[in-house]
Amino acid sequence: MGYKVCVVGSGYVGLVTAACFASRGMEVTCVDIDKQRVEKIRRGEPPIHEPGLEEILAKVTSDGMLRATEEYAEGMDGADFSFVCVGTPPKPDGSIDLSYVASAAEAIGRNLHLASKNHTVVVKSTVVPGTTSGVIAPILESSSGMKAGQGFSLAFNPEFLREGSAVEDTFNPDRIIIGEHDEGSGQRLLDLYREFYGNRLPPFMVTNTVNAELIKYANNAFLAMKVSFINEIANICQRIPGADVEVVAKGIGLDKRIGPLFLRAGLGYAGPCLPKDLSALVNHARSLGYDSLLLRAVQLTNENQPYQAVLLAKSLLKTLRGKRVALLGLAFKPNTDDVRGAVSLRLVGMLLREGAEVVVFDPKGLENARKLLGTEVLYAGSAEECIKGADCCIVVTEWDEFRKLRPEDFLRLMRTPAVVDGRRIYDPKEFGGKLMYAAIGYCPLSR
Repeated sequence: MGYKVCVVGSGYVGLVTAACFASRGMEVTCVDIDKQRVEKIRRGEPPIHEPGLEEILAKVTSDGMLRATEEYAEGMDGADFSFVCVGTPPKPDGSIDLSYVASAAEAIGRNLHLASKNHTVVVKSTVVPGTTSGVIAPILESSSGMKAGQGFSLAFNPEFLREGSAVEDTFNPDRIIIGEHDEGSGQRLLDLYREFYGNRLPPFMVTNTVNAELIKYANNAFLAMKVSFINEIANICQRIPGADVEVVAKGIGLDKRIGPLFLRAGLGYAGPCLPKDLSALVNHARSLGYDSLLLRAVQLTNENQPYQAVLLAKSLLKTLRGKRVALLGLAFKPNTDDVRGAVSLRLVGMLLREGAEVVVFDPKGLENARKLLGTEVLYAGSAEECIKGADCCIVVTEWDEFRKLRPEDFLRLMRTPAVVDGRRIYDPKEFGGKLMYAAIGYCPLSR
């Protein structure tokens, strides 16, 4: 059957999910309270940068398989599923703000009478354990006048999408996790995924909502732990002549119990997911009377990591006061324009406090960063323009176009050819032999 789907929230998760569903023959309506975002989607223009999304969105909106609206009634009318994909931003204390989820649940509940008889509400927003059954279910029941498991079904279905690879991850996920609130909701959601994936259904797991909610947090906490671990090893390597964390990481990554993924040393993890989810888990554990020492150590290591770039820059120039420092990269990772929680923002503050003049460039994230940084920094239109006349260059985001820069480019354009490789995109032997070069997790035999 061709399912009719309502997706509430059109950020990275919601819009990618909606567009991909529509591309496989499902009739999808995006509901969002942001009028400008809705208008862009109607025109087939993604309001976010995500590789592959623009082409899919243009086709499904042109074909009429995907629509966008501000009205819940329009989205819920005849829908078989409604996916809650709104944000759960952090509060000042690190706990999650459930106001957007609660608002979406209340609106869905008010319009459930318009949906199909066997409607299933699917929560994809990241929420702490107990939220789906303890918070969302009561709101849905109160606003609809129906009982979960009788008038409608409810499930939690965490997403594991990587920004910059979200379309690929939607079509080819590692697994599907379903948290079933009421008997049968998991099966209905599996039926939808069987139609979406055909004979290529990924491995799946059906459990209760609490386990599924915790799987999402535990997953991201483990990835954050791997990043902080290898950065700790990198910081040790920087103090041992001849040590290179890239070599160390490759060696331990060959151990099948460890694996190579997320063992890339750098300036720390960032973005809208890992920091937020780790803080929420630490805070939730504290509310249960448990102090997670390991996870707090992961947080502390990550908070301190960007300062390694400042220390390396000072090791090359002695002082940063009055120096012009170029930052290559603003987005929290390549192939996205998202600067939320980006290392670059913290690094700018550190450099300004050191008395440096900062010039920045990013292929996609420049305008989003400008909204946050204002006139505190100078903005360049290209990598070459960014490093021109600079005394030091710090590589912050590993965009492919930065990899193409050669030592000769820095020698030709910079006032003082000093490079801090914060993402290990250059060959230390090639660069170190031609200009002043320092890198995270690398210590040459002689300095």
